[in-house]
Amino acid sequence: MINNDQALKSALAGLSIAQQRELGAQFIDSVISLNPDPLIEQALKMARNKMHSTSDFNELYKRIKSLSVQTYTSCGNDADWPAQAAHFVASAAKACMTPQEQLGNKNNLAWKCAMQTRMAKNCQMIESDEALVDNEAQKQYVITNDYL
Repeated sequence: MINNDQALKSALAGLSIAQQRELGAQFIDSVISLNPDPLIEQALKMARNKMHSTSDFNELYKRIKSLSVQTYTSCGNDADWPAQAAHFVASAAKACMTPQEQLGNKNNLAWKCAMQTRMAKNCQMIESDEALVDNEAQKQYVITNDYL
């Protein structure tokens, strides 16, 4: 039973890259409304689909990486919380789509997705000036427990 970050990170590290992509996509589903760019949805579909060409995957990764850079430069204003949330969602999608050959020895891409989506949720909470936003970490524990 996963109920803390140490257990989550350990469980995610034990998954295959394909499983991490599936779980990372589920984490991103929780915050996708914070970046409505249709490219995010395309990335999630491909992350869940094991039957895709390497060239299609790599091309979409490049587009997602570009979106991540674009949203990073758009969120330069410290108080533009929605823009920063959009950037973190794009960064989570980029992590989810990172080609296996680029992962190196740090291959826990689902953990990266988890952290980026939490940052997006934090931006939403700050923007709304309410502490009522669902606890993203707790959601991720439930999603992972259900997946496993």
